[in-house]
Amino acid sequence: MVALGVAVLALASPGAFEAYGQAGPGLAGQLLVATEQMPDPRFFQTVIYMVRHDATGALGLVVNRPLGDVRLKDLLERSGLDSRDATGSIRVHDGGPVERGRAFVLHTADYTGPESRVIGDGIAVTGHPEVLGAMARGQGPRRSLFVLGYAGWAPGQLEGEIRRGGWISVLGDEALLFAEDHERKWERALARRRIDL
Repeated sequence: MVALGVAVLALASPGAFEAYGQAGPGLAGQLLVATEQMPDPRFFQTVIYMVRHDATGALGLVVNRPLGDVRLKDLLERSGLDSRDATGSIRVHDGGPVERGRAFVLHTADYTGPESRVIGDGIAVTGHPEVLGAMARGQGPRRSLFVLGYAGWAPGQLEGEIRRGGWISVLGDEALLFAEDHERKWERALARRRIDL
């Protein structure tokens, strides 16, 4: 089991996405994949779902770094939600090195609730704890990832890292994004790179 501490309280804060801007036209909705040339060990073989990429910078959520499981009942209690009938557990993922105390749920867009933001191609992200309540009631998204923290870049920073060969972007889809074989996501995503002849 994973100790959450302040993380769930951050999920409960209102306006969780207001500080992160709108999804921009750049790489939002795509997968950012670390190449073999990635110099930062924190991003070794990392796959990131891009939530925002525009002139103000970029934000994404790592999707292939599971940390462990936590009881859904505990998550609900820490978020101040009714936990009486909650059963089962939820897997917690390391979403990136920035604000590790902030929690997000990346999920299919069949569910939208308070503070949900649809990114594209049927994928959304929510920073409000009600998504956990909906999941406990069987009314939440069909597929989801609960993540702590995020990866963030200042304006122009990500573009520079891409030019230096540290990242490639590939089309993502629900099957790869929510796949349970986390140890193979990087290989599968890297295999999608386009080869120009």
